[in-house]
Amino acid sequence: MDLSPPPGDLTLLPEWLALAGHRSANPEPSLARLFAEDSQRAQRLCVEHEELLLDYSKNLVTDETLALLTGLARARDLPGQIEKLFAGARVNSSENRAAFHVALRAPRGSVSEIEGNDVGPQVQAVLARMADFSERVRSGEWKGQTGKRIRHVVNIGIGGSDLGPRMALRALRPYASADLRVDFLANLDGADFAARVEHLDPAETLFVVCSKTFNTEETLANARVARDWLVAALGAETAVARHFAAATANVEAAAHFGIDPALCFEFWDWVGGRYSLASSVGLSLMLAVGPEAFRAMLAGMHAMDSHFRRAPLEANMPVLLGLLGVWYTGFLPAETHCIAPYSQDLAEFPAYLQQLEMESNGKGVGAGGGELEHHTAPIVWGQSGTRGQHAFFQLLHQGTRRVPVDFIGFARSHNPVADHHDRLMAHCFAQSEALAFGHADEPHRACPGNRPSNTLLAPLLTPGVLGQLVALYEHKVFVQATLWGVNPFDQWGVELGKKNARQIFSEIEAGSAVSPHHDGSTRALIQRYLAERRGGD
Repeated sequence: MDLSPPPGDLTLLPEWLALAGHRSANPEPSLARLFAEDSQRAQRLCVEHEELLLDYSKNLVTDETLALLTGLARARDLPGQIEKLFAGARVNSSENRAAFHVALRAPRGSVSEIEGNDVGPQVQAVLARMADFSERVRSGEWKGQTGKRIRHVVNIGIGGSDLGPRMALRALRPYASADLRVDFLANLDGADFAARVEHLDPAETLFVVCSKTFNTEETLANARVARDWLVAALGAETAVARHFAAATANVEAAAHFGIDPALCFEFWDWVGGRYSLASSVGLSLMLAVGPEAFRAMLAGMHAMDSHFRRAPLEANMPVLLGLLGVWYTGFLPAETHCIAPYSQDLAEFPAYLQQLEMESNGKGVGAGGGELEHHTAPIVWGQSGTRGQHAFFQLLHQGTRRVPVDFIGFARSHNPVADHHDRLMAHCFAQSEALAFGHADEPHRACPGNRPSNTLLAPLLTPGVLGQLVALYEHKVFVQATLWGVNPFDQWGVELGKKNARQIFSEIEAGSAVSPHHDGSTRALIQRYLAERRGGD
């Protein structure tokens, strides 16, 4: 079983051609007119599940558009592909394995089978070990080499092993322990390492190395430097066993590095990096917020999983967001998508979604190996409001490019300072209204409106709500991958750059012999770098 949709070029399907005909036969709908003609539009184009409300009424779609889009989803067998995902089928076709991250957040006692093997007990066993270790560190029972308690945790990872826990810890800041500071080291730049350890006491520091294979170049380079720093300060290699833990599928390699196997928390090859927050990659997050909050986040993810699997396409949040994205990239068109969380605690969410969407669906070759004749993932970007309003919203309102926006807001704040939160949310609602309906004035002041947006609203940014948001966008990516016919679970473009970097690094290490196989520009840059480096020695 794989993710490949029914055979045939997407753009030649009758359902795609029907959408193209619908687009060309009808002028761009006016949001002002659509709302004027339908007093119930806001109520009808709205979905609510658990604590999340999705208002998608400010999109450039009619009922006919939505019906045609769901028809396209059925033609691409979206319901069947969803079932394959939840059945543990080998939906990662290029690597011939499952992408079964939904099993990571299934409740205790539930069955999560991959080809007849129930992985639920393995998942729960690792979660229990994570919880036990987290409680020992948080309580002070776990001591470092010198007998001091751990007060600092540094997560060493990159990509999904960094962006996920980094985003989630920022989002759940109000739930984090005041006695334990958690930081993140990702960049292969000495400045990042220096900044992370500048004020740390090695005797009070725990490093968590996150790497599925335990051979990720950037992560292992940073882990080695951290180990050297620790051993130099504490004077013994044995300190590694008290100050390092790992999240990995390669326990043997982690143990060879010096990490106690009892502190190696497993995850599996069916967990992709950018889908790994709910796995042992979330250990740093659990250390910060505690096992109870971590499990609440998993419960929120599972709630959205259940909605995605069971809700009809027409009332399914991830499906609707995915279909709207296909509409904009394929027919209007829009090349980018903006994420605007009106929550400073969600400041890292746009960066997290950049990897989730662009690494998953940023492909020009289909799951079957053929070159695609249609666009796939948009460029995802954004920033928290209201900061973004004074940076790029000018372009959103009056620029020449169409940019759909997702606004994310909350009815209550963990930090109710004066009337700040009411002002913040007033801006959130005002911006979506201004984008949709514009403002007539002399040319340089006029805003044309008809700029589409979604608004997601929840009562409060809790662990459960964060879990719902993460799973919502994960499944949106899957919907779009299914319609576009790509495999969202591999990233071969990333691998090419890594391969080239290994070759160039070997040449830099040698110090002089630059391969003639490089192009002229790359050869000249390497030679200039080597000359400048020698000059600084």
